[in-house]
Amino acid sequence: MLREERHELFRQIITNKYSVYNSLFLNLPHKHSTYTGIYIPLLRKLSQEGFEAAKSPAEIVKEFIQNHTDIKTQDDEFVLLFRIIQYIERQVVLFDCVEDAAFLDFQRPQIGSYLQPENDYYESLKEHLKSFSTRLVFTAHPTQFYPNEVQIIMYELRQAIQKNDITKIDVLLNQLAYTPFVKREKPTPFDEAKSIIYYMRYVYYQTIGKLYHEIFKNVEEDPDFNPNLIELGFWPGGDRDGNPFVKYDTTRKVSQLLRNTIMKCYYNHIKDLRKKLTFKGVVEITENLKQRLYKQIFQDEVCITDQEILEGLYKIKNTLKKEYKSLFLDEVNDIIGRVHLFGSHFATLDVRQDSSKHLEAMQIIFRQAFNKDYDKLSRQEKISYLTEKSLELNADDFEDETLVDTIRNVYQIKDIQEENGERALHRYIISNTESIFDVLHVYALFKYCGYQDEDIKIDIVPLFETMVGMDNSQDVMKDLYELPVYKKHLEKRDNIQTIMLGFSDGTKDGGYLKANWEILQTKERLTKVTKDHSNKVVFFDGRGGPPARGGGKTHQFYASQGDDVSNEKIQLTIQGQTITSIYGTHEQASYNLEQLLLAGAKPFNKSVKLSQHYKDLISELAMKSYKKYTALKDDKLFVPYLENMTTLKYYGATNIGSRPTKRNGKSSLNFSDLRAIPFVGSWSTIRQNVPGYYGLGTALESYADEPEVIEDLYKNSAFFRTLINNSMMSMKKSYFPLTQYMKDDKVYGEFWKELRAEYELSKKWALKLTGIKELMDNEKTTRLSISARENIILPLLCIQQYALQMIQQDHPEKDKYEKLVMRCLFGNINASRNSA
Repeated sequence: MLREERHELFRQIITNKYSVYNSLFLNLPHKHSTYTGIYIPLLRKLSQEGFEAAKSPAEIVKEFIQNHTDIKTQDDEFVLLFRIIQYIERQVVLFDCVEDAAFLDFQRPQIGSYLQPENDYYESLKEHLKSFSTRLVFTAHPTQFYPNEVQIIMYELRQAIQKNDITKIDVLLNQLAYTPFVKREKPTPFDEAKSIIYYMRYVYYQTIGKLYHEIFKNVEEDPDFNPNLIELGFWPGGDRDGNPFVKYDTTRKVSQLLRNTIMKCYYNHIKDLRKKLTFKGVVEITENLKQRLYKQIFQDEVCITDQEILEGLYKIKNTLKKEYKSLFLDEVNDIIGRVHLFGSHFATLDVRQDSSKHLEAMQIIFRQAFNKDYDKLSRQEKISYLTEKSLELNADDFEDETLVDTIRNVYQIKDIQEENGERALHRYIISNTESIFDVLHVYALFKYCGYQDEDIKIDIVPLFETMVGMDNSQDVMKDLYELPVYKKHLEKRDNIQTIMLGFSDGTKDGGYLKANWEILQTKERLTKVTKDHSNKVVFFDGRGGPPARGGGKTHQFYASQGDDVSNEKIQLTIQGQTITSIYGTHEQASYNLEQLLLAGAKPFNKSVKLSQHYKDLISELAMKSYKKYTALKDDKLFVPYLENMTTLKYYGATNIGSRPTKRNGKSSLNFSDLRAIPFVGSWSTIRQNVPGYYGLGTALESYADEPEVIEDLYKNSAFFRTLINNSMMSMKKSYFPLTQYMKDDKVYGEFWKELRAEYELSKKWALKLTGIKELMDNEKTTRLSISARENIILPLLCIQQYALQMIQQDHPEKDKYEKLVMRCLFGNINASRNSA
């Protein structure tokens, strides 16, 4: 479809439909109030004109209140502004539903057309799919505000919009107007797990099952041809570094919930299949499976395993083939394929903890169990104690809460594997890995909790996420591969080493260009050192939603990594808004999963190997970018600017998630302790998006006298093109006129001007390299979507900045303005879809 045609189609089926349904919505009285909706277009117009005329948000809002309303008191002003925010929140929902309902008009699944015998790619793609694997890992970091009640309305609204059912749409808009968006209490880690499992049960069971069924039929293979082709991973309930409130009992409860949820899916599937399987010799087996699954749903103890389900289904299959002319065989194969995919576990539950916590654990254990000062031991003495000693620690013998929880959790991993299968929990991830001991501490924990070497059925996964960690990674892995004990451990794990790389904290630490290039270089080095030691490496990427955290066009990123990076398996984190905006519906999930499957397919991706000249050039640019970004981080105003001029402190005050915004409980803000989500999100919500481009413009400007060098790089490096195109998304979602009042601030004025200057410089070079006149004009549909969303929430952004201005001025009613800021976060973040 030509870009002009896509533009017109977007106007017809998204912009126009939204306008029609929005006119219905704006005329709804909200909570028995006057028709607040009539003010929104007016405030939007005043905001557009005001920002173009360099007015501040405070000037715009005050003009609106004084000249266009009959409001006389401060309290009445707050009431109206809150109502406007509530309306805009719901306008965002409406636009989401209109856009999602039109998804298949713009994006069509591809893999089915390739998997036809007459297609040139058929044989090579068939071989690829037999061994390839992609894993989506849902994290414990929610950046999505919609409560379940709103999600249900959105689902029904999408269906009604697809059918153009005006009556149903009108009813749902009324329902939406009266349904609360705000959670009164923070969710618990278990609540967060349930929220994501909702999608797994109602979207992914069907979507992944159907896609897998289509694939194995088209390649003429049995349902068990590759049970690892599409895997699900799960962090809520296991990720202690992501959420310090996760405890061992949370992990156990989530593992049980995952098992019971997949059993509910199997039960409903078999119940529907039972209506067709009315044959003698089949009815009895089907009924037995139904009854045992029904029993499992209401008990935490294991009543039936995936292997027992498969035994029954294969008996049904054989009976249908032998006695009933293979009637309904395709339907039986469908559920057999799903049981092979999802087992008894549904998704693999990962455990993650920060390396510093393991070090503290070792210091306590060595002092109490070995009467040794761990810090004073030599390197070889540490290795000897960590790999050769065995203990059976009792958690009750210790007082440190984190250590007690760690010991209890390590003991119960064996139980979870026995109940749900080894696939249920087989990875222990170590955040901030920087040395060999960060890995050996985890190995020792299992030895100290009674595990024999052969019983440690766990992949120990180092997570390299800082510049120091990535610089050390090759030496760390070389030392591990050459350590006899670890070598034997890897042999039991099929000589496969999983290594995680952190895009989020990498970008926070090193800036956009440096982090992405360093991660690619790290992957190349780790691929080589792993192959040199006769092992295989699987890279697991910790990616967030926006480009500043490794997001953007994910499949393009993987397709551009090159031949020097191990790419037989693609594993990445999916979180918050990305779950709902990219994988939130059957159509979106299916399309984007296919994109990942094809991103790793050699037939579709030409050999990519950068010459040393291009590598040296990117390295030089990355270093210049890093220097620029580091200077910004080191500026004495950097952290105060985040605290005082952005929405940072209000992230933790919302009930968006259960975890704190930083890694320690100190009242003062330390940059290193700040988590990546509120860091990136705070820049996003004030429309500055610094982590997505800062330093890029300066690096490219260094070649202003010979631009052909950079243009040649852009033309010949798919990796560099992907970086530039993804960065443009960050810039497209930036809007400095919103905060231009800061340029006159006595403290932060020059700092703001520096941010704006780097933005303009980065934008200039992005447009020059791509040869387009407007940011993202080469991805017109996405550009139109972003522009429409930014236009919808412009009044909300204006209100939020107005409230921030009043807080900065220490207004007497500061607490009410703070509530305005927090409430604006909901619509602001949801409209961005990948702000953190």
